[in-house]
Amino acid sequence: MLEREFGTSGLRVGILGFGAGHIGGPQMSEDEAGTLLNRAVDLGLTLIDTARGYGLSEERIGRHLSWRRGDFVLSSKGGYDVEGTQDWTPQNIRLGIERALRVMRTDYLDVFHLHSCPLDVLQRDDLLGALDEVRQAGQIRVAAYSGENEALAWAVQSGRFGSVQTSVNIADQWSLHHVLPDAARLGLGVIGKRPVANMAWTYPTRPVGEYAETYWERLQALGLEAGDLDFSELALRFSAYAPGVSSVIVGTGRLENLERNAATLQQGPLPAETLTAIEAAWAEHGQDWGGEV
Repeated sequence: MLEREFGTSGLRVGILGFGAGHIGGPQMSEDEAGTLLNRAVDLGLTLIDTARGYGLSEERIGRHLSWRRGDFVLSSKGGYDVEGTQDWTPQNIRLGIERALRVMRTDYLDVFHLHSCPLDVLQRDDLLGALDEVRQAGQIRVAAYSGENEALAWAVQSGRFGSVQTSVNIADQWSLHHVLPDAARLGLGVIGKRPVANMAWTYPTRPVGEYAETYWERLQALGLEAGDLDFSELALRFSAYAPGVSSVIVGTGRLENLERNAATLQQGPLPAETLTAIEAAWAEHGQDWGGEV
């Protein structure tokens, strides 16, 4: 797996990371979760991304990967849902990180994101100060923000964060055009989420009320053709090799999908003519679309 520098943090990450949301549900057994996590690291998906809200995910990462902690970069998110605290408070940050360290059986988190809080919350000095404190204490290595649009742009320019996580895909290019150039210039690591656009092209008709609905609408407007490629390959290669992206995270509960995604990115960037067609479609139809939240 191709590795990249994670901004100027000193970390290195695989171009493809593992989004650990799928392993948090009770429908997956402990053996299945352990096999999937260890296979991901074996394949070079050395960025493991989880969150406080992902069910059993953090617990299972601790149970199945703590023995090889030095083999991967551990990313989590928080700021909410910590018993006995109010959301988006310094106490929530501190206790949430302490809980994450305990559950994931580690002494530090490589990356910790404030998870999609609005701009007015993100700018609060008490929260930013709490992040500084846990970083100085060695509990986290990189303070980060996960989100979109104006809040994301502020986070990049603020000088208070070492990385960001944002949507980057063929149907969601706002961050790619408006934020990632500055992130690269300022030395931030960038985690691209939703790189396969919620698989929106798999729906034959508008998936009303589904998570993929907005992306489905956008793909209809863009009118992209995959040509000789599978559409999932087109989408994943576009996102992973987009300028400024350190790693893209894909979640799956199936070993065959994990292995297929890893093999896909061994093919390298998309052909120049394919990228030109995507860029032209976006220039015609996507200029007014914001990042999907």
